[in-house]
Parts: sequence; C-alpha cells; structure tokens
Amino acid sequence: MKSKNNLIEQLKSLPHFEKDIVYQLGKQLKLKDSTVNTYISRFLKYKDIIRLKRGLYVSTDFFDKNRIDVSYLFYLANVIRAPSYISSWAALQYYNLATEAIYPITSVTQKVTRKYQTKAGDFIYQSINKELFSDFSLVNGKFDFFIASPSKALFDLIYFRTHQFRGLSVENIKAIIVDLRVDIEEMSKEERDKFYLMINKYLHE
Repeated sequence: MKSKNNLIEQLKSLPHFEKDIVYQLGKQLKLKDSTVNTYISRFLKYKDIIRLKRGLYVSTDFFDKNRIDVSYLFYLANVIRAPSYISSWAALQYYNLATEAIYPITSVTQKVTRKYQTKAGDFIYQSINKELFSDFSLVNGKFDFFIASPSKALFDLIYFRTHQFRGLSVENIKAIIVDLRVDIEEMSKEERDKFYLMINKYLHE
C-alpha cells in the first residue's frame, strides 16, 4: 500500500505521462511491471488518474489544479495527437474572434481525422495535407502549445466546413463568415489581408 501511495504521489507532479514512465517509477520503488499494471487499473477505477487515450494519462489531482487554464488544455491537445496545432473554433475563441461559446478543443493534424472523448474534455482533430499544415506558432508559458495564426484558424474553419471551399467565391466566403458570427473586423488588418491572400491563392490553384 505504501508503494502504491508513493507511486501516485510521484505521478501527481506530471502534466501527463505514458505507461513507460509509470514502469520506470515502479522500478525505482522495486515494483514488478505486473504490479504496476494492477496499480494503473486501480488508479483508473478509483479515478486517481484520467485516461487521455490508450497508454496516455494525467493524474486527477494535476488536472483539477490546472483545468481552468486554457493553455493546459491546449498543451494536452498537442500531446494527445502529434503533430498538431490548435485551430478553427478553439483558436478563434482564444483570439476573442468567436462570439459563440465553444467547448471541444479543435486541432489540425497531418494524421487521420479523429475525436477523443475523455474526462478531461473532447479533443477533435481534422486532417489536412502537408502543404496546408502551416501558419502556426509556439506560445510559451506555464504550458507551451502550438496554435494557428488568427488568419489560418479562420481559413481552417471554413476549409473543413465547406469541404475545401468547393464551388465557392470570395463573396460566398464573406457571407459564411457573417453566418458563423466570426468577428473578422476585430482581426488585425495584417491578419485579414493574410486570410484573403490564402483564400485567393487556394481558389486559383
């Protein structure tokens, strides 16, 4: 019981961890891998840890202490499916450009489209080709995360919503922005110009 408590205490300091880390910590406590597996099952059963996906976890204690920090949720989104960056609705809300309340964390990835429903929240990943996996940057802080620029976040949102701008003109896209209640006028002129440059380039390729 003492070793089990020692193990969970060490896990509480980690923003996320994989099974290999738990095995390493278990070895330091002279625990067999089979015993560690039993402890992981018990931690899940008694809600001491949260499964983010197969083999990836966070302690409930760490999550509860950081759950209101959006940078932590974005950090987790980057970790759950990598490489990826925060985009579409989640990014627009981060930049105060979306007027609607958005709950799932939306990301873009080069991997296949996927949704993870976890006790830490819902994480949605949409697949984009290599050429369009761009215009994102690293935000440094307590928790680092990759996020699209405002212009790319809007581009990605409409790209997926309209099946890659199929049959659309720039005027159609402007109307869609109004319908989606995205406050594009709050975007800097530089970002607005970048958005329409991306749109025009894509439509005329």
